[in-house]
Amino acid sequence: MDADELNRRVHSSLQAWAAEAGFDRAGVAHLALGDDLTHLRTWLAAGRHANMAWIARDPEMRATPARLRPGTVSVISARMPCNPPASFNASEVLADGRHAYIARYALGREYHKLMRKRLLQLAKHIADTVAPHGYRVLTDSAPVLEKALARNAGLSWFGKHTLTIDRDIGSSFLLGEIYTDLPLQPTATPREAGYGCGKCTACIDVCPTHAIIAPYQLDAGRCISYLTIEHHGPIPLDMRPLIGNRIFGCDDCQLACPWNRHAQPSHEVDFKPRHGLENAWLVDLFEWDEATWLKHTEGMALRRTGYRNWLRNIAVALGNAPPDARIDAVLARHADHPDELVREHVRWAQAHRARQPAQEPTVSAASGTLFND
Repeated sequence: MDADELNRRVHSSLQAWAAEAGFDRAGVAHLALGDDLTHLRTWLAAGRHANMAWIARDPEMRATPARLRPGTVSVISARMPCNPPASFNASEVLADGRHAYIARYALGREYHKLMRKRLLQLAKHIADTVAPHGYRVLTDSAPVLEKALARNAGLSWFGKHTLTIDRDIGSSFLLGEIYTDLPLQPTATPREAGYGCGKCTACIDVCPTHAIIAPYQLDAGRCISYLTIEHHGPIPLDMRPLIGNRIFGCDDCQLACPWNRHAQPSHEVDFKPRHGLENAWLVDLFEWDEATWLKHTEGMALRRTGYRNWLRNIAVALGNAPPDARIDAVLARHADHPDELVREHVRWAQAHRARQPAQEPTVSAASGTLFND
């Protein structure tokens, strides 16, 4: 089969094959990633990656697909909506500081296995239908500039919060790639950064910790997602009051984005919230022993933070919660916790509450009209 016929067959059917595998869109990406590599190097040189040393390892590999999988000449990028059909509105949970806020993507089953299975299904379909090929599927599992590849495939543009956005589904989607030795032509012209953002700065304005220091520039060390998931050890004192009731990740910049107004819930069963975690009480979660935590987080992204950091994060959220005798009592019961990290955050929570006796429930700016009108 010549190259023209190969591309005709792939391009004419790729969207249908992607839909069969559970993706809403797929495309073949341009592999020109030089500007993205320069941006990454500048970001790393400024220390914006905090303690995530793994990001700084061999950045050139991220921009050179053939180094990651020898023989690669094309990359297919695919996206899958992940907005869960939660029974509680995210903004309502953020508005009541007695409840725990968990990033919406993490409420259901951990997505890596699902995405990998679906990418393999798509890659095999291409092999069986068009031509045998050597390939490797990736989903946040190797050093890949996946957001840049999605942009280069025409699936999205870079928003000012550094996440990728598409006008049809907003920013609530997961990305995966197929690195292949099939010589495929790109399916779209990449969209420039801020393509559909205009003068809007909602994501920058709403960030609780001011982690978005400028359009397209994120200081990971100030990001709540980093602090509650990737960061190990004490949470910086100046960050704790700003975290509110967010115990695993943060969605504020996405909730405030106008393009997410009409984002539809995913129909994927694996993304359905589990164990009532979409609106759980902080005091109830703080009472989980490690065995209970392991049971209720099995197969979920929540495992990434570890049990002690889970308690650390909840202690901070309890410290920020409104006046409530149950909260004071549960903190007192954990004041002598055997883990010093947990103990120190419990002490902080008690002291912080004592300094703010008239504290009102925290209302996130994300609960404003941008998302709910």
